Amino acid sequence: MAWGFRTAVLATVIVGCVTVAHPAPSSASASASASASASASASASASASGTVAPRAEQRADGPARLRLPTPTGPHPVGTVDLHLVDRSRTDPWTATPAPRELMVSVWYPATGVDRFPPAPHMLPGAAAHFGGAAGVGAGLYGIPAGAVDFAATRTSGHRGAPLARSGRPYPVVLYSAGAGDPRTWGTTLVQDLASRGYVVVTIDHTYEVSEVEFPDGRVVSTVLPQLFEQAQQPEDFQRLGARVFDTRLADTRFVLDQLAALDRGVNPDAAGRPLPRGMAGALDLSRTGMFGVSAGGMTALQAMSDDPRIRAAIDMGGSIESPIMPDALALWPVTRTGLDRPFMLMGDVDTDHHQTPSWRMLWDNSTGWRVDLRLDGAKGENAYKDAVPLIPQIARQLDLPDSFVTDALGTIAPARAVRSQETLVTAFFDRWLRGRAGHVLDGPSPRLRDVVFVP
Repeated sequence: MAWGFRTAVLATVIVGCVTVAHPAPSSASASASASASASASASASASASGTVAPRAEQRADGPARLRLPTPTGPHPVGTVDLHLVDRSRTDPWTATPAPRELMVSVWYPATGVDRFPPAPHMLPGAAAHFGGAAGVGAGLYGIPAGAVDFAATRTSGHRGAPLARSGRPYPVVLYSAGAGDPRTWGTTLVQDLASRGYVVVTIDHTYEVSEVEFPDGRVVSTVLPQLFEQAQQPEDFQRLGARVFDTRLADTRFVLDQLAALDRGVNPDAAGRPLPRGMAGALDLSRTGMFGVSAGGMTALQAMSDDPRIRAAIDMGGSIESPIMPDALALWPVTRTGLDRPFMLMGDVDTDHHQTPSWRMLWDNSTGWRVDLRLDGAKGENAYKDAVPLIPQIARQLDLPDSFVTDALGTIAPARAVRSQETLVTAFFDRWLRGRAGHVLDGPSPRLRDVVFVP
């Protein structure tokens, strides 16, 4: 299903980082008059107003092929996918009652990686959907449908490689993507963190994410467009938003439970597929953090508020300001209760704890250590995703205008932005999960000239 205006509103109102001035119109002409905040990505805005993704000539040698940045840490990286089934919970998105199914990926410091192939960025079925007309590649990012071979991109994670064991077990970090985005759309930061000595677990929130590919080949796509089309009253949007966040938080709790089982030596994979050697006993779950982009960042902070197992969290661009809903802040109750544990906010020039009401309330009600910063020139949440290294490559290979990049990302220098994000995320978790104070987060420095600290 194509992602039209109402879907784009859902993927921003519920995700955060957007202020919608009016309820979703029912026609394309009304769509054109709707007002979204400057912090929304221009790609989503183009989709929202009915604009077709830019057309590009097919390359002579086939679709564009992309490369992810190489991790900067000292460890080679391994990865394994797990199919998890929560039989204690009925999936809230399916018409027929069924247990909740999730796909997660575990990224970790590895050894002997030469004998194990690099994992794809996206599995073939998921890649085809993501890059097709019905996926968020076209719908939210304006990438011409079918013009990029997303299945060809390889990560630095080696499938099934043994986990490197050396002394103390590794701290654990969860990653939750924004609404609509797959768990793979944060791989750049995830694999870099793993290369620096963390076990990182990425979560797909099934039926909310654009697509999820399961081991049996099923590709399950989002149901949110249909449900959003059915919503008519503000209370309908409120209930739908509550279901999104309640499900995300339940998914997070379940994944934490399964990681505890994994660390005890239990294989949580639904089909019992082999695990990498050395996984049991390698996770220090007493040192668990979480980060995410947009709705994923909001999930990270709320999950930390709700669950004492999470000790530190990062929100990249996730806020909620929406007059469509009677009580948008009720979807994110941490804004009212505040946090007593460390958190980091990463926004843009229009999103910080002074300008953004939900962030201001969160900041004022919190007693824990906190910092608010942004990348200079960043435009919205896309500046904290795999869009940063990949959108410029797509534009170059498909001969798209410079505005294709700047509308999506702002004026950041992509290569430097990637390294700055990696440095900031590692510094945060090093400080709060490893006790390595450092000085990166103390304030501006010549080392990170593109980072703006919000006082």
